[in-house]
Amino acid sequence: MSNLERDPVELVGPPAPSHATAIQVLAPRDVPLGGPRAMNVRRTLPQRGRTTIGAWCFADHYGPDEVAASGGMLVPPHPHTGLQTVSWLFEGEIEHHDSTGSAEFVRPGAVNLMTAGRGIAHSEVSTPGTTRLHGVQLWVALPDASRRVAPFFEHADTEPVAIDDAIVRVFAGSLPGVDAEASVTVFSPLVGAQIELPAGGEAWIELDPSFEHGLLVDLGPVTATIPPIEGEADDAPADADPIAVTGHSTHLERSELGYVALGHEGVRLRAASSAPVRVILIGGVPFGEELVMWWNFIGRNHDEVAEFRRQWQADVISGGDADGRFGTVEGFDGPPLPAPELPTVRLKPRA
Repeated sequence: MSNLERDPVELVGPPAPSHATAIQVLAPRDVPLGGPRAMNVRRTLPQRGRTTIGAWCFADHYGPDEVAASGGMLVPPHPHTGLQTVSWLFEGEIEHHDSTGSAEFVRPGAVNLMTAGRGIAHSEVSTPGTTRLHGVQLWVALPDASRRVAPFFEHADTEPVAIDDAIVRVFAGSLPGVDAEASVTVFSPLVGAQIELPAGGEAWIELDPSFEHGLLVDLGPVTATIPPIEGEADDAPADADPIAVTGHSTHLERSELGYVALGHEGVRLRAASSAPVRVILIGGVPFGEELVMWWNFIGRNHDEVAEFRRQWQADVISGGDADGRFGTVEGFDGPPLPAPELPTVRLKPRA
């Protein structure tokens, strides 16, 4: 999905990793994508004070939208650099085309992962049979050693795994205690997973303590509890059942993102009402590199991002260059998406 904001803000990062012992609640902001009938999304990453969670750098949550009212998803060909896009649906169907020649459908239970690398263009359109559209769009920043790889696309089904009362599907990376590792390619240690709980259900989800994590609530509310970490007071016996251990509990409403810092070996999730729960878990080793995010580009400095924009605008005007950085997208009836104007000040990366 493209960042279709008319005036995309410069975002720099990441912040220094935290070892906080309580879950930080990050509220979403509403972002309209396009014209008056276009989709609205709830964005929790990036935001001021929290640019990345591991290498995850962008999280849009949308729907459930009635396509007859919203117009569905209609995103023309647009560029990306230095990142991977991860498309995950709860309802509906989206057709993807990109400049590597890939054409694939996004459906619930399967993941589409597109590695932009040095540059790619793609389009995304909800299919005619889709009446409701509901899902998340996530981006992963590529580390410097990998951000210039040739672009490629992957599609993979996921396997449901039962953990206590939960059903877990890992769609990127791996999750401790779950044998079903995602089959798509990642370039840094990370995890992306869907966790579902029935009404009244609870589960202990094991975490990698070297990761920081985020809990994005799609259906809720949910109560998330992290036990005390080493050095905190803990009266529980060493052999205590993790699902029964008390600790720092946080109430998370729908579309909120709960940030779990380094050092935690698990989180207990409980349905906080009589409704079922669905949570997207993201996490990874803190991303220790400076980066600049602007529009659909991730780079390392102003001049690099400005050059990406110049090359894309040249493609928009000329109709595309099959041998250029971004290539051409077949299968979309319409012009590509022009880039917005750059800010009048230089984009500055910061740690």
